[in-house]
Amino acid sequence: MSTIGWLDTVLGRNKELSIMFDLDMFTDTADRIHMKKLAIDTCVSFLGRTISQSEFRVKHGKEFIKDELYYRLNVRPSKNFTASTFWETFIHKLIYDNEVLVIQADDGDLLIADDFTHNKYAVFEDTFTNVVVRDYEFKRSYKQSEVMHLKYRNEKLAPLIEGLFADYGDLFGRILSSQKRKNQVRGVVDIEAQGGKAEEQQNRLQVFINKIYKSFGEKSVAIVPQQPGFKYNEIYNGVANGPGVDEINKVTNGFLDQVAMAIGIPLSLLHGDMADVEKNTKNFKLLTVNPLLKKIADEGNVKFFEMDEYLAGKKIDIKSVSYQTIFDLATSIDKLIASGTFNGDEIRVEVGYDVTGDPMHSKYHMTKNYGESASEGGEEEE
Repeated sequence: MSTIGWLDTVLGRNKELSIMFDLDMFTDTADRIHMKKLAIDTCVSFLGRTISQSEFRVKHGKEFIKDELYYRLNVRPSKNFTASTFWETFIHKLIYDNEVLVIQADDGDLLIADDFTHNKYAVFEDTFTNVVVRDYEFKRSYKQSEVMHLKYRNEKLAPLIEGLFADYGDLFGRILSSQKRKNQVRGVVDIEAQGGKAEEQQNRLQVFINKIYKSFGEKSVAIVPQQPGFKYNEIYNGVANGPGVDEINKVTNGFLDQVAMAIGIPLSLLHGDMADVEKNTKNFKLLTVNPLLKKIADEGNVKFFEMDEYLAGKKIDIKSVSYQTIFDLATSIDKLIASGTFNGDEIRVEVGYDVTGDPMHSKYHMTKNYGESASEGGEEEE
């Protein structure tokens, strides 16, 4: 066998170097796929748990109706899912796959599709075929008007995450490998130039190196047997250099932060920081949670109600989880009613409660200090 170029000359001068050149003494950087899965699952689960705490209400005019649709959306969407599990799975599919499809079975159950084919048309209604739910494939074709189909964003999040992981994953793997080698015992093998077949000598040396590598990797105390013609010497000097565990955590958190920012989760909330927690929670709800709930509400209004029903006041109204209680809002509520700006029923709707139907709550009240002839220290009217 001939070797191309300068390598043939070098190996031809030194047969021992030729043997060492083919030995399996190098390992590739491991694929740190678990770091990517941890980051995505952490962020998606965080958002999914937030959405699952919302109440999906059916509103008709000023009243909220508790019918079968309300029961499906808030208690048991299907035989195998509770509402919280359903919406967590819904959000996971929506973000991770960039879209989610929900079909309704013949018995009314809402089912999240694991796989499907989206047939797009320019002027006709889109259809969905090859719909698979838990390894069962539905043979029928579903029209766009018969399903709930949401897309998370115009472009998939996956390519962005894959691009980030290509850099962070390689860096993480190198730092982790360096940390493992930090206190590693290293050694060299001296080879005496002896006669014999080069292939036979190479095989003997490879077996010897494999035994040494396995002993040092699995045993706290390893005894290395010497072989004729081979001599092993340790060169570890007791100094542990290289990056520490903190560097590994920094890379992991850096990748997690990039994924969180792509989804819209404040980093302080994700890491549990208490500084400005109220402000960050408000921004998270306003800029991330509410737009996502608006997507769900819009899709539900189109698919569950006809145009005439919607125009008559029937719609899906989603009450998201609040970072404030009615006790936190008590002072503000008092000011809104005392100034005559809102009545009791309007305030109840804003804070997520049904109207009472009591005539007293439909009236507007204004205290004396808000009136035109108000005097300082005026008493409130009954």
